[in-house]
Amino acid sequence: MTRKRRMFDIDLPDDPATDPAPAPSDAPPARRGPMASAIAENAEALQARQTASQAIRAENDALAHEFVALREAGHVVESVPLEDVHTHLLARDRMPGEDHELAELVTSIRDLGLSNPIRVLPRPDGDGYELVQGYRRLSAYRALAEEGQGDWARIPALVLQGASDIEGLYRRMVDENVIRKALSFAEMAQAAQNFAADPATEASDVGSAIAALFQSAPYSKRSYIKSFAYLMDRIGPLLLYPTEVPRALGVSLAREMKDRPEIIGLIREALADWDTRSIADELAVLRSVVSDEAAPEATAKPQSKTKAATRTKTTFHISSRAGQVKCTAGPGRLEIKVDRDFSSIERQKLERAIASLIDGLA
Repeated sequence: MTRKRRMFDIDLPDDPATDPAPAPSDAPPARRGPMASAIAENAEALQARQTASQAIRAENDALAHEFVALREAGHVVESVPLEDVHTHLLARDRMPGEDHELAELVTSIRDLGLSNPIRVLPRPDGDGYELVQGYRRLSAYRALAEEGQGDWARIPALVLQGASDIEGLYRRMVDENVIRKALSFAEMAQAAQNFAADPATEASDVGSAIAALFQSAPYSKRSYIKSFAYLMDRIGPLLLYPTEVPRALGVSLAREMKDRPEIIGLIREALADWDTRSIADELAVLRSVVSDEAAPEATAKPQSKTKAATRTKTTFHISSRAGQVKCTAGPGRLEIKVDRDFSSIERQKLERAIASLIDGLA
């Protein structure tokens, strides 16, 4: 006989839900191991480097695009070998003959450098560059290179891009000389007066200011500026058109004012309350007070200048015991270039040699 197993259903109460005890507020945060800290710091540093690299790369790309655009527009100055610059494509607007003022430009470039680069165009055949603007600057650099002193083998240039549009190139060449306006003697004198009056300069008077500002100019030109400074100091406020006063008239007026100070009163009286006068009217008043002795000089000098401008220089080479000698002869000028230090020769011996040369040419 099998015994029957009884099952009892017992209902037990459910356990109440118990929330986990909150962690105390002052419990320390979970600590990372040394390896985890190193990995996290390395990741942060790597991210910072990548961000910086991307910013630098973007800036470099922008600068490169800007540089290319400026270079294609011909606004980037490059150092071009002097021997690579040619003047064959365009017939120059400068007439052949000796440039008597080139020496001033040579001195200025030697002392201060080239402030305005020449403009060139790459030759289609790849043989260097063709000059567009800056013939006198190029000539000055070539003269400096011939002297053999200093590094003048390269010249600053703006390289124009694109095809050689002959009409456009001629326009560029001519416009530079037509539009440019040189300083008048009155403006140069005013610059010297302002320089002398500035306490930040070391010039004590107008004479020293002219010597400092116009070192590249010959003595004769500095003398003209000094005369105009005297003129502007006496009657400058009376003039409406000081920049229109010709050089010869200004020099004569300054001389007359020193000899006859009373003419200043005559000019003041003639120009008083005459605000509607023209350039011709003002110049007529100034000429009227110049004496008969000074007036012919004002008209004679331009004629002599015209005659001198028609003469051309002669350049040739001769052989001597000192080697090859380059000779350049022009109006009132004889230049001899030879590889020898003439300053080492005794002065009396040098004077006798030059006197003998001049006498032999008479």
